[in-house]
Amino acid sequence: MAGVHAFTSITANYLPKARVLAESIRRHGPGFRIHLVLCDEPPPGFDLALEPFDALITPADLGLDAPAWLFSHSVVELCTAVKGPALQHILAAQGADKVFYFDPDIAVFGRLEELVAALDRHCALLTPHQCVPEVDDEAVRANEICSLRHGVFNLGFLGVRGDAEGRRLADWWAERLRSYCFDEPQRGLFTDQRWMDLAPCFFPDIGILRDPGFNVATWNLTHRQVTGSLRDGVRVNGEPLGFYHFSGFDSGAQERMLARFGGDNPTLWELRAWYLAECDRHGQAELGEHPARWSRFDDGTAIETRQRVLYRSRPDLQRAFPNPFATADPRASYLQWWRVEGPTDGDAGSFRAAVDAPYGHVLGEFLDYTAARIRRSPRLGRLGRACLLGPLALVRRLTRLLPG
Repeated sequence: MAGVHAFTSITANYLPKARVLAESIRRHGPGFRIHLVLCDEPPPGFDLALEPFDALITPADLGLDAPAWLFSHSVVELCTAVKGPALQHILAAQGADKVFYFDPDIAVFGRLEELVAALDRHCALLTPHQCVPEVDDEAVRANEICSLRHGVFNLGFLGVRGDAEGRRLADWWAERLRSYCFDEPQRGLFTDQRWMDLAPCFFPDIGILRDPGFNVATWNLTHRQVTGSLRDGVRVNGEPLGFYHFSGFDSGAQERMLARFGGDNPTLWELRAWYLAECDRHGQAELGEHPARWSRFDDGTAIETRQRVLYRSRPDLQRAFPNPFATADPRASYLQWWRVEGPTDGDAGSFRAAVDAPYGHVLGEFLDYTAARIRRSPRLGRLGRACLLGPLALVRRLTRLLPG
């Protein structure tokens, strides 16, 4: 399989899962070159020469190591945002003929040669979350409606051919992920995944894999009958299992959804038990709770989601704090600014009023908001606060004479 590459993207706590994935690819695709995209500092004792990966890629290798960009993404957003640029990197720098992405919580059980052959016919390969309509309302809500929110295709898997059309897809996807890889469903965004809903419209040569043996997961078990055993071979609707996606393991969602849609199917529970044992063998106990480098400020304080969201929405904050992780100098610390000037509980961090509110009410709310910010600012001093609050209080009393 010359010129065939595979990669996955993780923080250090997912290294045990990535090792299981890489070993399974080695077992069934011995000619694959496997890349680990590590969005983190290597954990203690990490030695690439002793790992089942051929190459290590970091955000710095992709030109994505600017502190402001890193801070703007949660751990999940970061690990998915780098997927497009990493795909570009492997296609360009490695001269790959074909590239496959697998989520770290996938294990391959065979049929890789079929995926490689499919890229002879298509510029890219995608797997839908569901390939058959649900008939039970519970499954409609759990699966189909979830796909409407999070994406039609599961981006735990992607195959791309290294021709002009495949590179055009990679360039488009990478550009979108550099700017818009966020978990913001209210804006129509869900990390890297929702973007691929558009891909078949833009790139008609894409192949959609509907074979039940690929990307088997709890969200499609209602129409995939899994039988057999690890010893004798696992089959899905009578076809050999290609790869299984153990999504939601750490949160407990995988076990809950397996019980819900897999019932007491012994093959499914055997697969789960095997995967648990494999992760344990590869260091889950030691690394499973390892904190991600960019999940904290440099003094160890955990970063809140709302701190990231406010920062990435405010160009003025990005200019004022080009390294928002830094805390040593209070005058240049975003964390210190947040503690003094940032939103309090229930405060969105900026004044907002209903568009149909009476203007007297709006002005009063704005003055109250401004007064609260002045009282919380230590930079003004007692005299400075008094000089500003006095006139504000007078204007506030006058607003009570206005309508609303």
